Amino acid sequence: MRLVVPMVAALALALASAPAAQASHLKESPKKHRIVYHLNEAGVEKAKAVLGNIRNHVKGVGGWDSIEALELVVHGAALKSFLRSGMDPEVKRALETLQTEGMAFGACGNTLKGLRITLVDVAEGARELPQGGVVRVMELQEQGYAYVKP
Repeated sequence: MRLVVPMVAALALALASAPAAQASHLKESPKKHRIVYHLNEAGVEKAKAVLGNIRNHVKGVGGWDSIEALELVVHGAALKSFLRSGMDPEVKRALETLQTEGMAFGACGNTLKGLRITLVDVAEGARELPQGGVVRVMELQEQGYAYVKP
């Protein structure tokens, strides 16, 4: 028992003198985030939700100054929500705003081929991912990007 009391006191002293941990998104401890958002679920509502998540994510980490890179990778049935022909006005507006602010938008090359369309058919600013959307997601994860799939 005599050893326990001094050990507890030493531990308490060490913890009290340690600097407080801070969230990495706080201005006092800035961190440049690298994020990949992965979207492969169909539907305009899903596209709106993901674009809203991205907007909220950017705001939540303190704005674009806290982001080194952010990429939305779209493949499969989800790509249909990003076709120029018949694109929902809200999706178009949100996508354009995020791209203007700094978000990259990648369209799966395999999906483009499967739908028999080209990049010209996809929303402006899209970049074709010839290696495929899933491969791009993997590449970004290997580079240390945080993976988000809402």
